[in-house]
Amino acid sequence: MHIERHGWQSPRLGKWMGINVYGHYGSPILVFPTSGGDENEYAGQGMIDALAHHIDAGRVKLFCVNSVNNESWYDKHSHPRHRSYVQVLYDAYVADEVVPFIYDQCRSPGIGITTTGASFGAYHAANSLFRHPNVFRRCLALSGVYDIRGGGSVSGVLTKVAFTNPHGTMYLDVTNADGTVTNWVMTTGSANTLANLGFGTGGPNTVKPGDAVTISYFPARNGKPLGFIRSIVLADKREIQISSGSSTD
Repeated sequence: MHIERHGWQSPRLGKWMGINVYGHYGSPILVFPTSGGDENEYAGQGMIDALAHHIDAGRVKLFCVNSVNNESWYDKHSHPRHRSYVQVLYDAYVADEVVPFIYDQCRSPGIGITTTGASFGAYHAANSLFRHPNVFRRCLALSGVYDIRGGGSVSGVLTKVAFTNPHGTMYLDVTNADGTVTNWVMTTGSANTLANLGFGTGGPNTVKPGDAVTISYFPARNGKPLGFIRSIVLADKREIQISSGSSTD
């Protein structure tokens, strides 16, 4: 597979922004990372390998970019006006720097570009399409479907903990009123987000299989024992807020 690694100091963002290119020819696809990812995430999560037969056949050419999520929507210490301002700068970076780069790489000015991303990357993929329909022709946005208007809480014992990108997962055995046990699958933030909250190895809020916890969650819309974690009460009774239910979680 033909792979190129590029990057430049963005005059709009004032920082170095990397971009990885996979493929020698094909319809261009702009790939946005998840909340805690970068231009290397798509390959690191096995997606390049999964799409290798399409890339090598010249059907698609992938352009994986970095993000500034931690300086924009995820910068919870900044005023919302500043966070939205940084997002506007990122949008300009994509439209005025990345798009011309893709045109040059494809040797086809004006060629239709597809956007894609998972989780928060799905937001960027959709937002880019809506803001620049003359540039981006289609979008594939992937994300879990949870009802942030609802909520619930369950107590049980953790059976497995996986802190991965784009989302971590906690598996919880919950004993029902009739004595049966249901294994709940609880999705949470990215590995970087959880590490910042102290859930990483050796962190003050580390959890492990066998721990008794109580989890507040946003329920899955299909009614299955799935949820997106709002907060978790640890064995020592401390409650850690993970998600507020806003569009940036």
